[in-house]
Amino acid sequence: MIGHTDNAIEIAAPIGFVWEQTNDVRTWPDLFSEYAEAEVLEEGDNTVTFRLTMHPDEQGRVWSWVSQRTWDTESRTVRARRIETGPFEFMNIAWEYEELTPDLTRMRWVQDFHMKPDAPLDTAAMTDRINTNSVAQMNLIKEKVERRRRSVVGFHDVPANTRRGGDLRTLLSPATCGSSSGFCGAVRLAPGEGISEHYHPYSEEYLFVASGTLKVDLDGEPVTLGPEQALFVPRNVRHRLTNVGAGDALAVFQLSPLAPRPELGHVDTEPYPEQVGT
Repeated sequence: MIGHTDNAIEIAAPIGFVWEQTNDVRTWPDLFSEYAEAEVLEEGDNTVTFRLTMHPDEQGRVWSWVSQRTWDTESRTVRARRIETGPFEFMNIAWEYEELTPDLTRMRWVQDFHMKPDAPLDTAAMTDRINTNSVAQMNLIKEKVERRRRSVVGFHDVPANTRRGGDLRTLLSPATCGSSSGFCGAVRLAPGEGISEHYHPYSEEYLFVASGTLKVDLDGEPVTLGPEQALFVPRNVRHRLTNVGAGDALAVFQLSPLAPRPELGHVDTEPYPEQVGT
């Protein structure tokens, strides 16, 4: 008898966000309740070999094994197998993701396995256990992924981007909250500091100055913005930001819609600040 389980759940989040949140094995101890540790042993472009260690069971035993996952981002599928099989003769798992709507994803786990003759559970009993556990873990993952979409993100919770000048942070994005139509962030500029000129071929930008005074050059024409003032930057309009005030300036920006790929979203039209004079 070959053990076979097939379980699925619907998660209220875009497929890309669900994919990223559930396929980083380093974060699995925070995502699953059963894993105490996940150690990456080797990884390539579309494969990872890792060791999972569970929390102690009722008898105080700690179970650990090595698995390998290989994924295809285009088809949103993952194939996994245990390399250290433990009580299993083999254990193969398929993860499948399906976009039901832009904000609803179906995640499915299909497991095929067979137990060794001396295993503590036979194949039928393990099938029942995996079915019970899969439902519990899927519900937990659903709760956590959906909660992450509603998390408050602070300025210092995300890494700084200083390439174009200033201290720029993307706070709400496809990566941080699963946004699907745009992203929002903030930039802090010291007196005299600026953001080098660039434009967005796919996105409109909405700029709001929370504090300080900014000069914004739009296709070479300067506009000055003070505290609590906003400016619209159309697609393909070259723009540069400079803090012309006596103190720090803080501005909030939003871009929408998203570019087809992140690297296409910005086109630089002058060198980055660190490149000037080199």
